[in-house]
Amino acid sequence: MDSQLLSVLLLLLLGASGLWGQGPGPGGPSEEPQKEEVPEEDGILVLSHRTLGLALQEHPALLVEFYAPWCGHCKALAPEYIKAAALLAAESAKTRLAKVDGPSEPELTKEFAVTEYPTLKFFRDGNRTNPEEYTGPREAEGIAEWLRRRVGSSTTRLEDEEGAQALIDAQDVVVIGFFQDLQDEDVATFLALAQDALDMTFGLTDRPQLFQKFGLTKDTVVLFKKFDEGRADFPVDEELGLDQGDLSRFLLTHSMHLVTEFNSQTSPKIFAARILNHLLLFINQTLAVHQELLAGFREAAPPFRGQVLFVVVDVGADNNHVLQYFGLKAEEAPTLRFINMETTKKYMPADQGLVTAASVTAFCHSVLNGKVKPYLLSQEVPPDWDQRPVKTLVGKNFEQVAFDETKNVFIKFYAPWCTHCKEMAPTWEALAEKYRDHEDIVIAELDATANELEAFAVQGFPTLKYFPAGQGRKVIEYKSARDLETFSKFLDNGGKLPEEEPIEEPSAPFPETIANSTTDLKEEL
Repeated sequence: MDSQLLSVLLLLLLGASGLWGQGPGPGGPSEEPQKEEVPEEDGILVLSHRTLGLALQEHPALLVEFYAPWCGHCKALAPEYIKAAALLAAESAKTRLAKVDGPSEPELTKEFAVTEYPTLKFFRDGNRTNPEEYTGPREAEGIAEWLRRRVGSSTTRLEDEEGAQALIDAQDVVVIGFFQDLQDEDVATFLALAQDALDMTFGLTDRPQLFQKFGLTKDTVVLFKKFDEGRADFPVDEELGLDQGDLSRFLLTHSMHLVTEFNSQTSPKIFAARILNHLLLFINQTLAVHQELLAGFREAAPPFRGQVLFVVVDVGADNNHVLQYFGLKAEEAPTLRFINMETTKKYMPADQGLVTAASVTAFCHSVLNGKVKPYLLSQEVPPDWDQRPVKTLVGKNFEQVAFDETKNVFIKFYAPWCTHCKEMAPTWEALAEKYRDHEDIVIAELDATANELEAFAVQGFPTLKYFPAGQGRKVIEYKSARDLETFSKFLDNGGKLPEEEPIEEPSAPFPETIANSTTDLKEEL
């Protein structure tokens, strides 16, 4: 066989076996490697450190939830997140929703500084460096609206009287910015605020005839409402311009009814108003004699707008948690209570007589002027409080037990709903049993959600404090491991661990505190 024929045969064999780099293989011409696709679940993109970059390239507006499979808040958000994705898909919106399993993707949680779950971040135009923190609601329509206002317009441009009146008539609360120059910096401030005020409808105009129609001569933001005084004006400061924080507080304050009835729909707005002082009237709405008190309550409200929020709580409705928080029983209505949301200090009127405009006004002034002392919640002392190894403390017997100069007292401050407290309960019982015959050692517990203390406030659960015998009212906070052996060493060593033992903080990914629990005041009310 000559050399030319041998070369032809060799070429044919290489092509047939697919070894020839540029030639056809058994499946025809060589194919380009397929691009990785981002998987989906229920309309939600499921991202990893490999696919996040791809998703950012494909979707110019991307909301990403960092979640943990064990997180209760994440589980509660999940169905709303799915509904929001469906709402946006039905509108053919450009925005997509995605999720990242945080514990399984440590590279991403580190990159985006995720420290709690769920954390949501909004990525625009593929920008991976500076995502925007999600600040909206945790329900479907709120999520969708928050995104709509970022990818579309957050305000309606008004050109004539007919359009302005139609907008005002369409909603209970409408905010219109009247600006003579729409290129002014104040307009940008107004538009930025409109992106986040999801429960209000916004309009914008520069038309002189609209200034004239509504009696305006200078740049002004006007809140129109179908209740109370009907309108509230916020003139733009000609020297300082429009301050977003001041405008936000103004809108929140004036979009509230002078008197708001507490329920599941109004409670989020009550707390969002950022008015620290709340006056609550507890009545039974089924009783005519109680309903008659509302007139005087409303009459007293206007002078305190922006300083005190007036709230009505119906004791006949599903508001037992509110009554419990204030230490009230339904049969005590009608009655007033005052609370400062920052300090959580509660006040009651000295005179529990008839609720009138005069008595309500006087009570408010007395609290605001510091003439009324706050009251502390306390359960009654149980008859058998000292019969069990773990002694039961309440507000009324705390001082005499904790600061007994002859005893070393170790107290667990707990919340009935706290899972960490429940897990630690058997160990605490075992500790009390172990030291039940030590006359100078007392192991006790106090429900810090039903008993308030003048000495200090309890914020996290469980909180463990040691009160050593002797004078001086000393208090030592225990911050070591929560097991019987370490507890015992702590007690045997006089309220401190042996120096050779390093103190280990109890591990808990997210400690249970008043601020993030279901009994937080904002959750309870």
